[in-house]
Amino acid sequence: MTQVRLSVYYPQGEGERFDHDYYRDVHVPMCQKTWSPAKTEIERGVHGPFVAAVHFTFASREAMDQAMASEGTAAVQGDVPNYTSITPQMQISEVVG
Repeated sequence: MTQVRLSVYYPQGEGERFDHDYYRDVHVPMCQKTWSPAKTEIERGVHGPFVAAVHFTFASREAMDQAMASEGTAAVQGDVPNYTSITPQMQISEVVG
């Protein structure tokens, strides 16, 4: 089975807000509890187009799809305004190395 990674990126923008502490301490743990990914990595942008990103790795596409369909996903999505005004960008990738 091929591992799949769900990445969520937060692009820089004039006047946008992003609370890194809330994201790290509250939001991402909520995601982990809801979806049970095999691995989670959080990034804080230093130089580039994004202020932050998170990468959730799942054992397979099926595992990711089941996680996203879980009951708690609505609460995860509803929590976004608590830490940012940025509209997140998502990418799903196969892990090839």
